[in-house]
Amino acid sequence: MDRMAAMETYVSVVEAGSFSAAAKRLKLGQPAVSKSIAQLEERLGVRLLLRSTRGLTPTDAGQRFYEHARRAIEEVDLAEQVARDASSGLSGVLRISAAVTFARLHILPTLKTFLDRHPDLQVDVVLDDRTIDLLEKGVDVALRMGSLDDSTMTARHIAQSRRLVVGTPEYFAEAGVPTTPAELSQHQVVIYSLRGGGESWAFSQHGKEVAVVVSGRVSVSAAEGIRTTVLGGMGLAIASEWMFSPELANGTVQSVLTDWELPAIDLWAVFPAGRLVSAKARAFVAFVEEILGAPASSKGGTPSETELAD
Repeated sequence: MDRMAAMETYVSVVEAGSFSAAAKRLKLGQPAVSKSIAQLEERLGVRLLLRSTRGLTPTDAGQRFYEHARRAIEEVDLAEQVARDASSGLSGVLRISAAVTFARLHILPTLKTFLDRHPDLQVDVVLDDRTIDLLEKGVDVALRMGSLDDSTMTARHIAQSRRLVVGTPEYFAEAGVPTTPAELSQHQVVIYSLRGGGESWAFSQHGKEVAVVVSGRVSVSAAEGIRTTVLGGMGLAIASEWMFSPELANGTVQSVLTDWELPAIDLWAVFPAGRLVSAKARAFVAFVEEILGAPASSKGGTPSETELAD
């Protein structure tokens, strides 16, 4: 019995809900499909499907087998695609995920250049500030910032950005310019409530570290909210240079306490666990490195993908 063919048949039966529907999908006769499932159950020594007048339902063992079999089939398909990509131009669909603000400022405006280089490639962009399940969403590569905790993921360190204390000239004209981190307690600070933000910060200068707790009347859970409130003059913020790069360049926003350092923020390319990284995903990561002007690194390792151990 061809194990891969049997798994493909079983997955089709579960997804189609009947032998006859699976047979049509596979362009096989129904007896051949039934025989394949019977042989598979005999080989495994377990009942995979429950038959009733309402159709077919996987047993507990059958459901677990279905999930693993589907994943195995996806891996084989991906391996074949990687081999094809290696000998030809990139094609098909590349599904990427990124935080809304970072993508709006740094990825989407430059995406045409990437597409022009690969005319047979389509890009599906999932914009979400949350940490999503890459396998569930079918994402090939996600761009994530900060520390990564999941040791099952494969990731590549792309770039690093400074964190700055930023505000509008109008805000500083009204509230004053802080000259030491301690003076931030006298200011309205817009708090970023997601991971990587918060109220506690450690500033350093010439080997000296100062811990500061900031506060403010506004707390938001998305980077777009930080930008909007800061640009609206409602306070200053501690944010990555990436978040306000256009405004820092044109003077709409200014950075203060520039003689003090804050913990930098890292940008990672994260790939679904247990899957081969496609040539399409590799090309996109290289493109992001290019537009950010940052050489690849793996935090002390080689530029290749590394298993996270944070």
